[in-house]
Amino acid sequence: MTSDILTVTAHDGPGASTVLKATGEIDRDSRERLRLVAEQAIIDGHPRVVIDLAAVTFCDSSGLSLLVDLHREAEAHGGWLRLAAAHAVLRDMLRITHLDRLFATYDTVEAAVEQP
Repeated sequence: MTSDILTVTAHDGPGASTVLKATGEIDRDSRERLRLVAEQAIIDGHPRVVIDLAAVTFCDSSGLSLLVDLHREAEAHGGWLRLAAAHAVLRDMLRITHLDRLFATYDTVEAAVEQP
């Protein structure tokens, strides 16, 4: 598999936030695409990152690990990582792994960017 199974687009949100829309599968073969886009946003002075997961159809343990890494990176730069619009299976994975305690999760991107 290649990174073609995942596309990531970025746009500016309110304040110093960036919204990343991920489409496809986040796994060991595609996760670098998301990492690169998220880290670039943080480096560019937008350490508040919302990842829109509405169009993510699959996420494996390496994808979850990446989300933890990105959370730490954002916090190290004075920001945060929020997850929005995750499907039920991914929300269940976050709950089972207790990562729902680490990530702020929202039903919509709008709700995620509205919070201070």
